[in-house]
Amino acid sequence: MKKEILVSLKDTSITYNNRGKLFEAVHKVSFDIYKGETFSLVGESGSGKTTIGRAIMKIVPTSNGDIIYKGDKIDKKMNKEEIRKYKQEVQMIFQDPMASLNERAKVDYIVSEGLYNFGLFSSEKERYEKVETALLDVGLIPEFASRFPHEFSGGQRQRIGIARALVMNPRFIVADEPISALDVSIRAQVINLLNELKKKKDLTYLFIAHDLSVVKFISDRIGVIYGGKIVELAESIDLFKNPYHPYTRSLLSAVPLPDPIKEKSKVIIDYNPEIHQYDEFSKCEWIEVDKGHFVLGSNQEISKWQKEI
Repeated sequence: MKKEILVSLKDTSITYNNRGKLFEAVHKVSFDIYKGETFSLVGESGSGKTTIGRAIMKIVPTSNGDIIYKGDKIDKKMNKEEIRKYKQEVQMIFQDPMASLNERAKVDYIVSEGLYNFGLFSSEKERYEKVETALLDVGLIPEFASRFPHEFSGGQRQRIGIARALVMNPRFIVADEPISALDVSIRAQVINLLNELKKKKDLTYLFIAHDLSVVKFISDRIGVIYGGKIVELAESIDLFKNPYHPYTRSLLSAVPLPDPIKEKSKVIIDYNPEIHQYDEFSKCEWIEVDKGHFVLGSNQEISKWQKEI
C-alpha cells in the first residue's frame, strides 16, 4: 500500500543575510513526511534542523527549492484564506516551556489564543469547552485554566504548550526539541503523551532533536542532518542497527548506556568532515544503500562503510 505524502521538501535551501553577509543554513534538503508518521530530524546545534521547522511554519523564507503541503506549494506568497487554512492545520510545539508561554496571561487565554485569532468559536461556552478538552487531552485538569504559567512545573508548562497546538485541531505538528529543556524523569512522560495523541487524533509529526537516544522510541523514520545537509535517512530501527555515515556513528557513540561498566569503557567517535575527499571521480551523492535507507557519500565510501559494519 502506497503511503500518502503529507509534507515534502524538494531541494530546499535557506539563506540568512547577516549585515550583508550571506550564510546558507540549509543546502538543498529533500525528504518526504508521510501522513500519520513521526519523522525525526536529528543533528547538533547549528545544523539547520530548527531552521527547516521554522521554514515549514513560514517563520523564515526559503531561498531555493520547494516546500509542499498536501500537494500545494506553501513557500510562496499566500492569500489570507490560504494562510488561515494552513496555520490552522500546521502547528508548532516550542523548545522552551518557560519562554514560550506568556507569563502575564492565564492558561485559559494562552490555550485560546489561536481560537481568538481565527474566530474558531461561536460563543464563550464553546471556546471554554475547546480549552477544557485540550487540557484534558494533555493530562491537565480544566481548573488549571484560571492559573498563570509560573504556577506550573516545566513538564506541566510543556503540556500547556501542547494543548495550545491541539486546540486548533491540527493535522501536522512541528515539535522543536519539545523535551530538551525538561528533567530526564519527565521526558518519557511527554514522549508517551505525544505518541498517544498521534494515534488518538491521527496526527503527523516532524520531531526535531539533537540526541538520537531521545527519538529512538518515537520515530518511524529519522533524518540525520549536519552542516545544513541530510547525511543519512532511514527507518528508526534500521538506522540504529546499521548506521553508515561517520557522523551518524558519532552521534550514536554519544548515546548514554544504562550499564555503568559499558558506559565507562565505551569509545566516543569524533566526526571530522575532512575525512571526505570528493573529486570528479569520487563524487558525493545521495545513495540508497538499502530499501528506504539513504546515505550521502561516494560509491567508494559506501562500499568501505558497509565492510566496517
